[in-house]
Formats: sequence, C-alpha cells, structure tokens
Amino acid sequence: MAAFACTCPNEQAGCTTAECDQAAQQLRAWAARCAGFFTQETNPGARVHIGRGGRFGHGYRRGRARSPVVTAGYNAPSYWTGLAPRARVPCFVVTTAKTAKSTKTVLSGIQPTGEPHLGNYLGALRWWVDFQDRYDAFYCVVDLHALTVPGDPEVLSKATLTMATFLLACGLDPERCTLFVQSHVHEHAELTWLLECSASMGELARMTQFKDKTSKGGEEAARLGFFAYPVLMAADILLYNADLVPVGDDQRQHLELTRDLAQRWNTRYGETFTIPEAAIAPAGGGARIMDLQDPVHKMSKSSGSDAGLIFLLDDPKVIERKVKRAVTDLDPPGPGAVRWDPKGKPGVSNLLELLAALKGGKPAEIAAGYESYGRLKADAAEAAIETLRPLQDRYRELAQEPASVRAVLAEGAVRASEVASRTLERAQAAIGLLPF
Repeated sequence: MAAFACTCPNEQAGCTTAECDQAAQQLRAWAARCAGFFTQETNPGARVHIGRGGRFGHGYRRGRARSPVVTAGYNAPSYWTGLAPRARVPCFVVTTAKTAKSTKTVLSGIQPTGEPHLGNYLGALRWWVDFQDRYDAFYCVVDLHALTVPGDPEVLSKATLTMATFLLACGLDPERCTLFVQSHVHEHAELTWLLECSASMGELARMTQFKDKTSKGGEEAARLGFFAYPVLMAADILLYNADLVPVGDDQRQHLELTRDLAQRWNTRYGETFTIPEAAIAPAGGGARIMDLQDPVHKMSKSSGSDAGLIFLLDDPKVIERKVKRAVTDLDPPGPGAVRWDPKGKPGVSNLLELLAALKGGKPAEIAAGYESYGRLKADAAEAAIETLRPLQDRYRELAQEPASVRAVLAEGAVRASEVASRTLERAQAAIGLLPF
C-alpha cells in the first residue's frame, strides 16, 4: 500500500476539494508510477480505477478486476498518511485486490413504490446480496419506471431515498456492488429511444401487464410510458452488458423482449449488446411468497389490503398477528393435516414455504414435524421476526444519515455511467449517429 498527501497551496486558502487542478496533476503523475509498480509486481494486466473515499469505504472494490485502486478522500486514516489522525488533507491511496468473482455481470432494479415486504426480501433482495459476492453486480432504484403511473413528485423523491436505504440495510455493500438511482444515469433514457426505434407496436401490445391494464380500463387508462416501459427495462439491462438478470415469473416476458431487441439490433447493426439470461433463485428459496390472506396470489405491494403482507419494518407484534391470522384451510388438526400441497392446501403450503425460506430446508420435509396449524404459525412468525430484526436495526441507523446514503448513490451513479456511456457510444456508432 502507498499513500500521497497533496501539497496544493490552495489548501492553505481554504480549498476543500481533492479535485482541484494541482491535486489532479499530482495525482495523475503519482498514480501512474504506483500503478505501474503494482501491476508489474502484484497484479499483471490489472487496470487503474480512481475513486473518492467516503462514509461506506475508501474505494477498495473487493473481488473486482480493477485493482490497483486509487482512492481520494479527506480525513484518511493516519496510518495511510503518517499525519495527525484528523489532519484535513487530500489523501490518495493505491491498493491491490485479487479477482475472486465470476466475470459475469448481473443487474436488477426495484421501483421506489411502497415499503418493501418480506416477499421482496426473500424472493429478490436476499439473492441480490448473495450475487454481489459472485458477480459484477449493478443494482438500481428504478425511479423512471415509477413515472408510468400518476404520483406525487415529493413522495417519489423521498421514496427513492428510502428504497436505497432499505437496500443498504438488507446487506448491499457499495464496496461489493454498484448501487445507484436510474435517473442519475442519463444513458438509460438515451438508449431507450434507440431501442424504441427497433421495437414494434405489436410486440409491446402483447406484454401481459399492458393487456391487464387495458382490459380493466381500456387503452385510455394506460399511459404511453406504461406501454413502452418494457423498452426502458431492456435499456437498463443492456447498458451494463448484463449476463444475468434475476427475474420472477411475472418479468420473464420482459426479459424475452430484451433478448429479442438485443438480437435484432446485433443482426442489423453488428455485435453491440450482450444477450442476457434469467437468474433464478434456488428452489425453496422464497422466490414466490404468497399473500397470507390470499395464498393463490403473490405477496405484492399492489395488493388491496396490507393484512396479508409482512413489511420489512413491521413491529414484531404486528408480524405475529398477521401470521396467526394467515389463511389455512378447514382440515381438522392431526397427522397429515400439515402437508406440502400447493394446489390442494395453498395457505398451509405458503407458511411452509415461508418457514423453509427463512430457516432453510424443504417445505415437504418441514411439514412432517407439525400436526397443528397453531405451532406452524408460531414458528413462522418467530422466524420472520428474528430474520427482520437486524435489518430493521440497520435501517434505523442508516435513516439517521441520509447524506451518507446520498453519497453512496452519487458514487454509484459515477461508476454506473462509466460502463453505460461506453455501451451507449457503441450503440450510437452502430446505428449511424454522428459522434459528438
């Protein structure tokens, strides 16, 4: 490890940025020397990544093939600089990291609409946390998608920051993944237009969610953005050369559209986009946790009632009450009453699925240990409470530091834009747009 303290005279005049001209000149010269040494001695073929230190870390990207890493930040630890512990000077650090992750890229996003629930966590967010240690992971709060339905602008802004806070509380680590807000990376909107010029009205009209929307209120009930948003989703995926996209059954059709658009583009204009595949949570992993009051439908924020949803911030007593009131069936208690039968006993099977997702094991095997619904519900409630307790504690801590969460999102947007801009430039060149 090596460190460098900027000697910029502007520091004496109250300069508070590590990116002033003189600091940048010194950094470039110094980083080139250090990077040359580290790549030759410890990590041949590695690239240099320059980033700013911050609240959640100092730029050390574990497992990425971007080392050595050059990090800039104020008030760096004294053992980096040899200065006083609180000396306020720009400090640049170079370190090396070993590549431990797969070379594949994974991308997923979540809308900032409503508080996330246990179904979101077990079906998606928990696997996001796992994927960040296995792949080059990009995760975003897709606020542009939220604009497809009417909403309060102030509520959307707050909900976006709240959702990012939830994602960090669930275990996303900005040193192990790239977390950002969709609208902070303008390439999403630009690539969407290029892809829309390759998409047809017919294939968008066949999207199930659009047909469901129009069947209830006619085509006038659906905004143009709702009609075309699958193309925005395709742009989200293709911008980051995603190999894998975690999807549920309700999103498979949109992923197929993404694949179709990418293959069509590559055929017409030359190889530009990576063709993504679905990343599916393991069986029994909670990919489909159902509504506690309506166990034939998935637990969803769009449900007409909160009674069947366990929200991530629900009080333990509320969780216990909701699980105890969960729908089961009319079979009398006794041997065989508690069994894994999703079609014949959807309510009981949902509780078994929930318990399996929370504690591990297979639903059918877990069923063998119960003869009464009451004990099954009590154990499911306890497992949910214990799973959510540390997440809730972490969320409350992060909610007290909104500026730190914003800083994570800002850094994530910069990193995301580095990748997205290159993809957009390839697409623009391929389709014949004059370079700027």
